[in-house]
Amino acid sequence: MHSLADAGAIDELARRLVLLHDRRPRAWGRMTPHEMLCHLADSFRACLGERPISCVDTWFQRRVIKYIALHTSMTWPKGIPTRPEVDQRAGGTKPSDFDRDRADVVELLHRFASPDASYGRHPIFGPLTREEWLIWGYRHVDHHLRQFAL
Repeated sequence: MHSLADAGAIDELARRLVLLHDRRPRAWGRMTPHEMLCHLADSFRACLGERPISCVDTWFQRRVIKYIALHTSMTWPKGIPTRPEVDQRAGGTKPSDFDRDRADVVELLHRFASPDASYGRHPIFGPLTREEWLIWGYRHVDHHLRQFAL
């Protein structure tokens, strides 16, 4: 299972993020490339406890969905609704400067994976271990880069 703890994982994701440009066509979904960058930044900030986010975790999501999403190699499904606080068409941060927003995501990747990072509760999966957080971080960014065939 890939994780932000893997040697070179953050650099690999950063290299893929550099290939993203504002007019890159999406393979699926409705987010624009710029909205996706803001979604990733908002999601990392929410999980670091720096941005409020509503929780909707249920027993099934905390046990079954979390296990499948973080402990199997199953590809995450497309089109799963996100929380409104990290949805750029609802309450998420609106895109402003593409290059700055991309740099924010890379900086947040580093902060999220740092040994002294402190995490809140995942809004869908509930409490996670540090290992699970780092898997989630990698898989979440990877999922959205695949949205733009990267």
